[in-house]
Amino acid sequence: MKKVVSEFVSRCLICQRVKVEHQVPSGLLQPITIPEWKWDRITMDVATGLPSTLSKKDAVWVVVDSLTKSAHFIPVRVDYSLDKLANLYVSEIVRLHGVPLSIISDRDLRFTSRFWKRLQEALGTKLSFSTSFHPQTDGKSERLIQVLEDMLWCCVLEFQGSWEKFLPLVEFAYNNSFQSSLKMAPYEALYGVDLVKETEEKVKVIRECLKASSDRQKSYLDLKRKEIEYQVSDRVFLKVSPWRKVLSFGRKGKLYEITERVGPVAYRLTLLSELEKIHDVFHVSMLRRYRSDPSHVITPAEVEIQPDLIYSEEPIKILAREVKQLRSKSIALVKVLWQRHGVEEGTWEPEETMRNQYPNLFAGKIFKGENT
Repeated sequence: MKKVVSEFVSRCLICQRVKVEHQVPSGLLQPITIPEWKWDRITMDVATGLPSTLSKKDAVWVVVDSLTKSAHFIPVRVDYSLDKLANLYVSEIVRLHGVPLSIISDRDLRFTSRFWKRLQEALGTKLSFSTSFHPQTDGKSERLIQVLEDMLWCCVLEFQGSWEKFLPLVEFAYNNSFQSSLKMAPYEALYGVDLVKETEEKVKVIRECLKASSDRQKSYLDLKRKEIEYQVSDRVFLKVSPWRKVLSFGRKGKLYEITERVGPVAYRLTLLSELEKIHDVFHVSMLRRYRSDPSHVITPAEVEIQPDLIYSEEPIKILAREVKQLRSKSIALVKVLWQRHGVEEGTWEPEETMRNQYPNLFAGKIFKGENT
């Protein structure tokens, strides 16, 4: 009996749509591949919301090396054209470190544009984007932006002046600071000693340290997560809370169909037309399995449509009466049972309006059922 009751409760449509889950997040941690060499794999993001400087700069483009954690802070404007950003990328990154093998970023319009994709394709760089509402993929850039903002805030409070003036010093201070996961500073990891052999040994030590740190982080997080898999054509609920400046997902509890599995913990969904601005790939933690039940299937009722494309609403009977007292007058209300879309529904209506529109309802000539 316990198994039957549990199965019955799990299929409740209302519970599946609105009940809060007290389960660990879905999807095991997928660590980023440890790079083989310096500046082979990079992450990038844009820190916005900064006060405008004299040169009209109001953002910082943060580019981080995944291996050495060395970073470049490039002052930009949020309205920079893609041509301008491409020139900065070549002059500030490619000129110093060569063409990276892959770039990890969020789905900023600057990074998902056709021009940026074509540029990286021509350079031979693979672009990887974070899934919808799952910014942990680009964790290095996100965390570094927090550090950058704190350092800029301290410099401005201590020395006064524009944040752009202190940006080179902040970049030097960060790259020269000790990193616990590397057991050394990013500059030391990046430049090391002159001899290639010693540099290779350092890279080997760095990769081992990063691997140990990544494995340790995965072991901690996987204790609080559960592994779950979905199949193509499965139907799921999308658990997303609207963010600021993000298109709202509308009514809660809509079903979506899985059309493709993208990576170990990401799935592509078939979204509605009004959600075309939202990327259709979501992390598995954003999904909730739908358990089907025959009671969820609603038989559509036949509605008679008139030539003017409206349908008739039939009052069946009067259920109750009451008087609503306002400041200067009283309004008599009646609760009317309606036949709408083939479904009976009770609503409160002004008695005078109902008498004018449906006099037979008050004259004892009822439409359906018994009048009271």
